[in-house]
Amino acid sequence: MSEALIKDVKKTFLKTFKVEPILIYSPGRINIIGEHTDYNDGFVFPAAVDKGIAAAIQKSDNGHCTAIALDLDSTIEFELDKIKPSKEGSWENYVFGVVAEIQNRNKVVGDFNIIFKGNIPGGAGMSSSAALENSVVFGLNELFDLGLSKEDMIFISQKAEHNYVGVKCGIMDQYASMFGVKDHALHLDCRTIKSKPYKINFKDHQLMLINTNVKHSLSDSAYNDRRSACETIAELLDVKALRDASEEDLEAVIDKVTPANYQKALYVIQEINRTEKAAKAIEEGDLERLGKLIYQSHAGLSTQYKVSCEELDFLVEQAKKNKHVLGARMMGGGFGGCTINLVAKSEAKAFAETASKAYKTKFGKECSVYFIQLSDGTHLVK
Repeated sequence: MSEALIKDVKKTFLKTFKVEPILIYSPGRINIIGEHTDYNDGFVFPAAVDKGIAAAIQKSDNGHCTAIALDLDSTIEFELDKIKPSKEGSWENYVFGVVAEIQNRNKVVGDFNIIFKGNIPGGAGMSSSAALENSVVFGLNELFDLGLSKEDMIFISQKAEHNYVGVKCGIMDQYASMFGVKDHALHLDCRTIKSKPYKINFKDHQLMLINTNVKHSLSDSAYNDRRSACETIAELLDVKALRDASEEDLEAVIDKVTPANYQKALYVIQEINRTEKAAKAIEEGDLERLGKLIYQSHAGLSTQYKVSCEELDFLVEQAKKNKHVLGARMMGGGFGGCTINLVAKSEAKAFAETASKAYKTKFGKECSVYFIQLSDGTHLVK
């Protein structure tokens, strides 16, 4: 958790609203393996990280609400009975969506002021959106004593994303951000919404992120398209979700689906399987096996699910050239953002420098490297 972020939002809140706020910290997340499996009722392997969003929130007595995004130097005022989605891509939709979804549950929210600031790199695929949604719902629950459980809160955050932001996301991001456990990754079953925490100690190895610093505009529409393709094939197979299908089941309908959609469904079935194998590899301390599964995950995301991009593929190829990197793949929705790399601690810095240099030569722009710690989920800051 960043003390500096907390200090900043508290100081600005006191200066702006002259009242002591409630302080919330909500982290971003990484995902070791299990990409695009959450909305198929599959397994994922995320962890909350030490980059996140700090929010200061308190009741307002001036007849309206104010939300301030410090990073963006942007302020909005709104009334609770007139909430509707703002123009596409606006940050306030995350706030409006959460408030609207709480109201849809017949919970009464009063006027409030909120200020937030984060250090999750935008577009990195580390779920700054889930961190923001969770900080808002957690803060409002605390402020107005709404009696929501953490599980209620993540579904409110997810619905906000569906209905106000327009991304039909699964539950992984909100779950990891809310339920994160320090030094652990969560092997989450997205059907039962239950997870098993795995202590992550890779001994001589560590996880490192490399951000392409690109975000191709395809991402949101392509995400929704893929979700729709998966649902269509599940329906054709007469199963609730692709989690219930085997490769043999899929083979039986090969002539009823397009080759592209067949590959997408095949990827999902295989990735759910890989995620379970990864849990076993971590349990047994078999990092070589885990690394291979991570590489296989990227190959599937790139060639079958087709959500990678030239920049991500290039960074994964750089990783493959280095014997000290056991595994690398794109992480998140795709079309930009980060690769996650399992790399020997002693060689991490050297690999980061080599990969960054090669990336600059190839694309004429910088990538960014992050060394991350696994952290606790959304919580009150005393």
